[in-house]
Amino acid sequence: MSKKNVDDYLQEGMYGTRLPNESERKMYLGTLRERIAFVLTIGEVMSNKGLAELERQLKKHPKAKLLLNGNISYQFLKEEKSLADRLSIPHTTVSNQENDTEIGLVLTYSYAVDIEQIYLKDIEDISTQKKEEEKDSDPPKGIVSKLKNLFH
Repeated sequence: MSKKNVDDYLQEGMYGTRLPNESERKMYLGTLRERIAFVLTIGEVMSNKGLAELERQLKKHPKAKLLLNGNISYQFLKEEKSLADRLSIPHTTVSNQENDTEIGLVLTYSYAVDIEQIYLKDIEDISTQKKEEEKDSDPPKGIVSKLKNLFH
């Protein structure tokens, strides 16, 4: 590691210490991607589209913390906050007018968990694929299906 020069000290004094992956932190409401268990976009929060999945994720990750985008009106965050309170999950509203992000809600840990699928759309796609695979693997039942199998 190199020694700090005068310019480094001036930059640090004017803007604060630099954080690693600063763009990632701006996008995910102050946390890193590797720490995230679940994410909802602003549109999904405002339409309450992912509320059922959020409840499932909160139950699955009881030691996580919920970060809410402070740029979203309180009326849209009310159900998410009450759900977190009911399940005893700590939540914080992150308001940063300088950063513009599409993320409305983040379920995060204070350490890395490296969960691959964190977006609602990805989780729904995976569950749909599993249902289709289960449907395809179940043998058809009933007299008609048995007769079809007999003649094939």
